[in-house]
Amino acid sequence: MKKTLSKKRAVILLSGGLDSTTTLCLTKSLGYKVHCLIFSYGQKHGKEVRKALCIARAARAKSVVIKIKLPWSGSSLLVKGKKIPAGKISRKKIPSTYVPGRNTIFISYALSFAEANKCSRIFIGANAVDYSGYPDCRPGYFREFNRLLAKSSLGAVKIETPLIRMSKKEIVLLAKKLKAPLHMTWSCYKGGKHPCGECDSCLLRAKGFREAGMNDPVV
Repeated sequence: MKKTLSKKRAVILLSGGLDSTTTLCLTKSLGYKVHCLIFSYGQKHGKEVRKALCIARAARAKSVVIKIKLPWSGSSLLVKGKKIPAGKISRKKIPSTYVPGRNTIFISYALSFAEANKCSRIFIGANAVDYSGYPDCRPGYFREFNRLLAKSSLGAVKIETPLIRMSKKEIVLLAKKLKAPLHMTWSCYKGGKHPCGECDSCLLRAKGFREAGMNDPVV
């Protein structure tokens, strides 16, 4: 059964942000035939989904939008009226933007898609250096998940996290090297005309461009 999966077919979890877009371009540069999974899971705005679709088209990669309706809340990214925190980034406390179990849900869909479409790899732009401290973005989480995948279903699909130990500066420089469409990406937790410049995601992105000595084309 394992031989039925192609070593050069991959699933990308594409959010339309800096990290996932860089991962998409990196995966393509490695010679993989790429399928992008884009999740609409009740975010307050649909801008990141629209951006992800544009990025997938620009990369000439096939894409699928998966719509999920969670019957519970728990995150300021989902609950209308719940303020998205702004200001200093801290890993001492998990921010309200954390969506409980999000990566576990996404990877489960990706596994099913991978096996149905004969893909051997799931690529995720997770980062554990310059990030908000989400528990499902840590190396140990993906290490344990790969152990589970080795024992479940066909047992031939593996998660790859090429950016996991990179700083945002390194990611920005890699994106530049890969000629990633940075001008098309959207990292802000809000869906305004311009990035808010205050949420965790905006602050981390700004840090990366600043340290890389580059101007952010979105800003």
